[in-house]
This record gives sequence, C-alpha cells and structure tokens, in this order.
Amino acid sequence: MSRTELRASASLASVFALRMLGLFMLSPVFAIYAKSLSGGNNALMVGLALGMFSLVQAFCQIPFGMASDRFGRKPVIVTGLILFIVGAIICAASTSLSGIMLGRGIQGLGAISAAITAMIADTTREEHRTKAMAMVGGSIGLTFALAMVISPVLFESIGMPGMFAMIAVMGVAAIAVVLRVTPDAPPQQHVPVPFSVVLRNKELMRLNLGVFVLHFAQMAMFVVVPGALVQVAGMPVASHWKIYLPVMLVSFVAMLPAIFVGEKYGKMKQVFIGAIALLLVVQIGFWQLLQQPLALVALLFAFFMAFNTLEASQPSLVSRIAPPAAKGAALGVYNTLQAFGIACGAAAGGWLTQSAGGAAIFALCAVLTLIWLIIAVNMPEVARRAGKNKPEAV
Repeated sequence: MSRTELRASASLASVFALRMLGLFMLSPVFAIYAKSLSGGNNALMVGLALGMFSLVQAFCQIPFGMASDRFGRKPVIVTGLILFIVGAIICAASTSLSGIMLGRGIQGLGAISAAITAMIADTTREEHRTKAMAMVGGSIGLTFALAMVISPVLFESIGMPGMFAMIAVMGVAAIAVVLRVTPDAPPQQHVPVPFSVVLRNKELMRLNLGVFVLHFAQMAMFVVVPGALVQVAGMPVASHWKIYLPVMLVSFVAMLPAIFVGEKYGKMKQVFIGAIALLLVVQIGFWQLLQQPLALVALLFAFFMAFNTLEASQPSLVSRIAPPAAKGAALGVYNTLQAFGIACGAAAGGWLTQSAGGAAIFALCAVLTLIWLIIAVNMPEVARRAGKNKPEAV
C-alpha cells in the first residue's frame, strides 16, 4: 500500500473506531443507568432506547450512501458526525428515557458507514482494498474489547451523562480527522446509473444476503455465549473481556496471511468461501460442544477469525462489483442488510433461547450459513477493473 492509501485507510478506520467506541461503551451499563430515568422501569422501552440507533441507521444507510455518490464522501461523513454529536449532547442533557430515545434516534440519522467504506474504496487500489477494509474491521473489534474494559470504570467515575459528553467529544475528534488527516479521494467521473441497477445485481444480492446471515449469527450466538462463559467456564461477566480481547487480537492476526495471499494471487473467492465454511463449522461446533470450556474458547477464536475475514472481504467485493457511480448506494444497501441482520439475530436469539434453548440458535445459524455457502460457491471470480485510479505514494 502507498503512503496515501495507508493514511486514508488508517484515518477512516480511526473515525469508525471513535464512533463505535462511543456506541459500544453504552451496552454494559445502560440498563443500570436507565433505572434512574423517568420511564426506565420498562424493560422493553430500555431495550428500544438502546437499539434506537441501529433501528434508525437501517433506514438511513441507503439515502446517505446515495448522497455520498452525488455530493461527495467527506461532506456526507461530516454531516453524519454532526448529527452523531447533536444526539450525544441531547442524551447527556436528558433525564428521561424518552429524551435518550430522541438523542439516540438523531445519532442514528447520521448513517455514514456506507460513505466511509465507499471512500476507502475510492482511495485504495483494488489489490489493497481488502487489507484496508480489514483495518476497519480490526479497529471495530478492538474498540469493542476496549469498551468492555473501560465502560464500567467510566460509568463509576463520570456517570452516563459524562459518557455521553465524552461520546460527543469523540465525534468532534472524528470530524477533525476527516477534515485534516484523511486525504481527498481522486476525482471520480462516472456516468450515473439508476438505483434499480444496484438492486437487481445478483452478485450484490449474494453479498447482501451474506452480511445479513453473518450479523444474524453474530447477534444470535452472543445471546447464548456470555451465559455459557459464566456457567461452563466459571467466568463472571466483568471478566469476559479477558477472553474476548486476546481472542479478537490473535484471530485478527491469524486471518491476515489469508487476506494477503488471496489479494496477491487473485484467490479472494477461495478465501471468502473458506471463511464461510469455517463459520459453518463453528456453528455446528457450538451446537454440539457448548458445554466444554476449552472447546468454547477455541470456537470463539475460529468464529472471530471467520468473522474478521468476511468483514474485510465482503465490502471490498461490493465496491468492486458495484457500478463505479453507485458504490455509495450499493454499500448503503449492504449496510442496511447488516443492520437488519443485527436486529433480527438479536430478536431471534432471544425468542429461541426462551422457547427452545440455546442449541436451537446454533442449529438455525448453521442452516442459514449452509444456505449462504451454497449460494456463495457459485459466485464468479471478481476481476479487477482496468484503468482504475492508483493513489500515488507521498
């Protein structure tokens, strides 16, 4: 990768990380804080308040992605971050659950994931794009683990209003990174294409199905896994980061050789299929071996290895397959299906746990992953476009 590509990828990954850290920090402590708010005794409303961000995001990814195709990536990203900051300030000042819901909804309006990934695609050559996407995926994994460690400490020291204020500051820092550090994308001159072309593209449909299944499985299995770590491994919830952090770090490093080899020799389809097959093995393994502590940790490692590989390769493939003038729109659809996968996986995981037990979750996820694998096996190799912009080293 050139210096410009590294600068663009690292800075945009840091924007993702700053934004996601602020969101992840809320999860471990929000339910406790909500009890002190007006209306905070309603568990359904507490869950809705926490999930409001993702719910609104699901409906805004496509408009923001399309806007980034028309008006440019940076203006859309900055606009989304401003909404993120405004929502955080409203949450910090709120004394009721409804006020928190309003603030979280405004934060969700700033749906910039598609614009950021489209800008990474604009500023990197196709042979390096999966590595750039891996930087984003790695930053998200690390911020998740970091949030699990620092969230309880921050809650005790500065309280939830202080944490929301801190989130607003993170948003300001992210804007500074976008405006002052992230290089401008090379000029893009493409003939506009109708949105219907994006929706009808069967190769994009394969990838959209894939990201739905991947995040469905992620959310559904993590309805069960934390309880298993408590019951099977004897680890209290406050210590789970001791498993998640090393597993995420080692699995991220372990998946890099496959990404590098796949990019270098044009074998990304094989890497992609292999990661889906590993995900299927993981779901079957959890289904059969959940009560064995060593197997539980080994399966978590294998899951994150597959997950990180797919998180890096799928948006890269979307950016290659999508019409050049509609990368933002295509990634908007992709991120929308990702958000729906998160929502549906969480809901299905909770329902199945209550009605049929944890094993049913992994059986369902195994079936969905098998369907995804069958569909993905038939995808063609993705040829690189000729005549693409190549960022210069600076």
